[in-house]
Amino acid sequence: MAQGEHPIENLMMTAMTSLENMIDVNTIVGDMIVASDGTMIIPVSKVCFGFAAGGSEFNTNKLNKFSENAKLPFGGGSGAGVHISPMAFLVVKDGTTKLMTLGGTNPLDKLIDLVPDIVEKADKLINKKIEEPKDAVFNMVKNQKDKENENSEI
Repeated sequence: MAQGEHPIENLMMTAMTSLENMIDVNTIVGDMIVASDGTMIIPVSKVCFGFAAGGSEFNTNKLNKFSENAKLPFGGGSGAGVHISPMAFLVVKDGTTKLMTLGGTNPLDKLIDLVPDIVEKADKLINKKIEEPKDAVFNMVKNQKDKENENSEI
């Protein structure tokens, strides 16, 4: 302990250094897991940290009649807590990314999660409906030409 430094400073510094070592981006967004089919899964967690420290000094002059230059005895402690909860998984498969949440979702969140799928399906349906008339016209023209070719050969 450095000269003039209060014991609570050392206590706080030790606890904060320990917390700093625990805080890492990989605690919240986990390491990617690759499945055998090439699907990439990335866990996402909620992390809560709590920290408390305290201390007290005792006046020894009243207790033991030490000299005034004596250092006051110090008593202190600190504590920290960590709570990690898995919240979701980012799933990347075939160029599509989905957020798979774990329970506790309300209906609005579910609806928002479904919007990309709904838009994709609507787009495919619209494109299919646009292509069908083109195909029908193409087939009609082809059939007409085939009939003309048959008639010209006769």
